[in-house]
Amino acid sequence: MDGELYDEFGNYIGPDFESDEDDDYDFDYAREVREEAATAEDEARDEVERVAAVEDDMESDAVVLHEDKKYYPSAMEVYGPDVETVVQEEDTQPLTEPISMEHNLPDTVYNKEYMADMMDCTALIRNVALAGHLHHGKTCFVDCLIEQTHPAFTRRDDRDTRYTDTLNTEYERGVSIKSMPVTLVMQDTRHKSYLMNIFDTPGHVNFSDEVSAAFRLCDGVMIFVDAHEGVMLNTERLLKMALTENIAITLCINKIDRLILELKLPPTEAYFKMRHVLDDVNNLVSTLKGTSETNPCFSPLLGNVCFASGRYNICFSLVSFAHLYKEAYGNIEASEFARRLWGDIYFNKKTRKFVRKAPNSETPRTFVQFILEPLYKIFSQIVGEVDTTLPRVMSELGIRLSKEEQKSNIRPLLSIICRRFFGDFTSFVDVVTQHVPSPVTNGFSKMELNYTGPTKSDIWDALVSCDPDGPLMVQTTKNYTTPDTSSFYAFGRVFSGTLHAQQDVKILGENYTLQDEEDSRVMTVGRLWVCESRSVQYRSKSRAGGKLGVDRRHRRANSENGNHYGCRAERGCKNFKCQDDCHVLTMLYWQVYIFRPLKFNTRSVIKIAVEPVNPSELPKMLDGLRKVNKSYPLLSTRVEESGEHVILGTGELYLDCVLHDVRKVFSEIDIKVADPVVAFCETVVETSALKCFAETPNRKNKLTMIAEPLERGLAEDIENEAVQISWNRKKLGEFFQTKYNWDLLAARSIWAFGPDNVGPNILVDDTLPSEVNKTLLSAIKDSVVQGFQWASREGPLCEEPIRNVKFKLLDAVIAEEPLYHGGGQVIPTARRVAYSAFLMATPRLMEPYYFVEVTAPADCVSAVYTVLARRRGHVTQDLPIPGSPLYTIKAFIPAIDSFGFETDLRTHTQGQAFCLSVFHHWQIVPGDPLDKSIYIKPLEPQPATHLAREFMIKTRRRKGLSEDVSVNKFFDDPMLLELAKQDVIIAFEVSGSMNAPPSFESFLLFHGEQKVTVQKETKVPNAYLFIINKEDHTLGNLLKDKLLEDRRVLFAGYKQPHPLEHKIYLRVQTTPDYHPVRAVKEALTELIAEINQLEEDFREAIKDRLVNVA
Repeated sequence: MDGELYDEFGNYIGPDFESDEDDDYDFDYAREVREEAATAEDEARDEVERVAAVEDDMESDAVVLHEDKKYYPSAMEVYGPDVETVVQEEDTQPLTEPISMEHNLPDTVYNKEYMADMMDCTALIRNVALAGHLHHGKTCFVDCLIEQTHPAFTRRDDRDTRYTDTLNTEYERGVSIKSMPVTLVMQDTRHKSYLMNIFDTPGHVNFSDEVSAAFRLCDGVMIFVDAHEGVMLNTERLLKMALTENIAITLCINKIDRLILELKLPPTEAYFKMRHVLDDVNNLVSTLKGTSETNPCFSPLLGNVCFASGRYNICFSLVSFAHLYKEAYGNIEASEFARRLWGDIYFNKKTRKFVRKAPNSETPRTFVQFILEPLYKIFSQIVGEVDTTLPRVMSELGIRLSKEEQKSNIRPLLSIICRRFFGDFTSFVDVVTQHVPSPVTNGFSKMELNYTGPTKSDIWDALVSCDPDGPLMVQTTKNYTTPDTSSFYAFGRVFSGTLHAQQDVKILGENYTLQDEEDSRVMTVGRLWVCESRSVQYRSKSRAGGKLGVDRRHRRANSENGNHYGCRAERGCKNFKCQDDCHVLTMLYWQVYIFRPLKFNTRSVIKIAVEPVNPSELPKMLDGLRKVNKSYPLLSTRVEESGEHVILGTGELYLDCVLHDVRKVFSEIDIKVADPVVAFCETVVETSALKCFAETPNRKNKLTMIAEPLERGLAEDIENEAVQISWNRKKLGEFFQTKYNWDLLAARSIWAFGPDNVGPNILVDDTLPSEVNKTLLSAIKDSVVQGFQWASREGPLCEEPIRNVKFKLLDAVIAEEPLYHGGGQVIPTARRVAYSAFLMATPRLMEPYYFVEVTAPADCVSAVYTVLARRRGHVTQDLPIPGSPLYTIKAFIPAIDSFGFETDLRTHTQGQAFCLSVFHHWQIVPGDPLDKSIYIKPLEPQPATHLAREFMIKTRRRKGLSEDVSVNKFFDDPMLLELAKQDVIIAFEVSGSMNAPPSFESFLLFHGEQKVTVQKETKVPNAYLFIINKEDHTLGNLLKDKLLEDRRVLFAGYKQPHPLEHKIYLRVQTTPDYHPVRAVKEALTELIAEINQLEEDFREAIKDRLVNVA
């Protein structure tokens, strides 16, 4: 027996195992157990699946009712047995409470529901725009209105909040860029509430298109004038625009604090300063109206003038200030007291009466005594001894200040005290409500100017009466981007009917007519909203007279802005919602016309070309250009024949903002920008040298035409719609007879304006019935007009618009068969004959000129003159601003020379001068654009007489055209034959079988006027200077080559002339036996012989070609 198998007590313990073997045994055993358990589990699962499959087969054959099916778990299964669930058959949420509650709307002193109810009361609505010159305090004034109606709104102490400036670019540049609407409920001095639809407009002249869009939707405007600066450039332009739009005008003399704190004028002088500003405005309005009225248009006594300081919460009128005295003393009739607070009226303290004659020389006027002196005392107390006398003065005025408010800085403390002293801006509401009509009252005058339809129709009646139950007529003039910048909101005004959310409407563009409905489409309106500048309040409907925003996927179809219409099928239907199939039926009931397109008081003449840095991002850039084109009303984008994408804007700041939006907002790509250029126009200065004619391609029709300049001022009258082509012939004839002394036949034979109905060119039928078949001529009239307008749109010099040209149709040979005088034959022929007549009438280029207004101290005036002179500008007026140390310099400057003018001006004046420039007129560029003798020096400024040639060549290069105008493109072979018969030398490049000399006109000049002078150099031996009296490089090169043929000439080269001399200096170094005068004579004799031979060859070539043509 093995003793190792038993212990000491005789118990069996077995043999010894290693620890690894023991672990392996335990692991193998556990693995076997797990495998057996998994096998048993798989078998059980297979059994369950087999049973379930059998049950499914059994259930698929069973019939299960719909109510027995169970798709969702029951409420008990979801919430548990401890939760009681209640099912109701009706929605207990009230209809006034929206399902999706708006969040983060600012609190107001009035109820939102009350404001919504007031929108349905048209008589209590006032649509008013706030307009004025740059930095005259419009946006700051709106901040005061927001502060009074929004309790949570607080203005910063260090700078203005600018509540209506919602773009980053507006904060960065410090100017308003977009017209921003805001709707507020405000009370007048009688505590009557009105709904104020206010438009805060930009003051910079570059963004006047935004002002035009705002004026179209408003019934009145309040013009803001800085009491310090007075009437400025944009003030005059805005007054003229308001008179053109026929809207009510009120005046606010703003920033009166500058008279006290900056100019430090005594109260009497401050009164005279404000009175001078008021007289300037009245004189300006009388001038613009063309009347000499003795009664002023604006006066505080009329109630259409208020005084304000947006920075310090001051706004008052004579009536509101009189109410302050009434509240203090109680026994004063405010209206009667207010009548005595302006003008040369004095208060006699002894008699206690108001008199027209001053009792003594020291007696102030009532405005000074009762208004300005208390205001000066408040300012002096706050700015001066705050700690000592301020509490006592404030207690006398009934104004309580907390200890923290008394420790405030001067500006916020002054703002708090003035706010509590003057109260809310009830005087502003008084002026607006009393002098700006409601939408109902202003319906007739608004539609008379803006609606293009007939005045005897149901739509006209609804528009004039602002009928909420009439046909829906909405005009939109503004587009605002959505937060994600993917689409646009349209903003407009309902002129009749009621617009509902989710309503189908028909959108009509500017080119829509009853005959051509292409520029229209049907869309469904999304949500409607009322703009609060930085927030919106959604509505379900909007009645006639109110402004609203339309949430929809907006696309501008062939128009700058849309005209929205959704017409009702029957007049009496109040809750009818148009469906898609109703629009065709609706058009049978309603003859809908569009509103007049917006009229702008400036032009887009600055042009830049853009392209993406990465060519693969071109689609993104194109999408950005489309969107930015919708965002800016006056912006224009197009593609040239060279393929470059061009943007046209009103000025440098305008284009800078546009490019920022393209780069950062809409496209989010990097783009390259070319140097800025300007748009040109083409014109003529003489009558065509001969009658120009052109034949149709089928040789069966022939048109004869000449061109001549229009009378001075006629082009401007056409553009300003002082005369319209839509007038009847009698009225049109009387206008041209009376104002421009046209004969009756010509005045009544006007066919069209070009290139559109307000284009500055005229087509006149000057044919005689004895020579032309008028019946056939009337058959091709539309085709001739289209060809004329095509030619006016793109001139022959550099494909720029033609301006100030009258085309006369002298003769027309027309085939009798309609097949042979169709539009395809006549339109291009009319265009070609217009071009040939234009080229034979001494064509010239026209460039845009800016009107510049510079404000600078007196010691900087000379520097302004210097900067303007360097840029071809000239000063027209130089006057001091009354009551101010500043001067105003008014000047004209070519737009192409205005780039960087503002920077240059500030550099020369150490930043003390400020300027604004705006398009004013077109002016002829000096020089002949077709003079090939002019040599364009690269990288050098050209003399004045070479500018026209330089502008034409560079513009044609930029557009991908040849450098010179080709005569074969515009003159037919029969026309060339006629020219040869009359022995006319053409100064254009002739292509084809004729080999004309490259600079033929140079030889003609050499024959007639060129002179060569020889001078001996005194400092250099055997050196001579050949001076050609005209800057003809062709002649200089020919003479240089001819002289170098002589072996005695060692060197011949050009010498740089004086910048003001238009001559050529040819320096020649010779041997001692050289005789310069004899050599020049010999060279000139040989050149004359060669020129004569070239002329003879040229004429023979023309004759040979004419023989071939015949």
